Amino acid sequence: MRDYIEVEKSDIPCSFDIVLGAEEFNLLFKYNEKSDLFTCTLSKNEKVLVYDEPLIYGVPLFKDVYNSDTFPCFDIVPYDESGEENTVTYKNFGEKVLLTIDDEG
Repeated sequence: MRDYIEVEKSDIPCSFDIVLGAEEFNLLFKYNEKSDLFTCTLSKNEKVLVYDEPLIYGVPLFKDVYNSDTFPCFDIVPYDESGEENTVTYKNFGEKVLLTIDDEG
């Protein structure tokens, strides 16, 4: 079982600081009700690295813009370990689909 980042969807929009590896980051989560889409903004040292990255099931966050010098050293992936879900929706986010930290590789 992987570790995961707990996000309370009822608190969204919300932000919090988190240590990933040896570095501290800030994650800001938003939800667009019209499109049923969650997004995440990643910051480090009060500098925004990525604005409103969509949470897509099975796709590591920040994959398209990853820079090993500034980004978390672990992949953060919206994923359902039970295998029952295959999309991120308001109904399943935080229930079955969790933000897993892929530190197994």
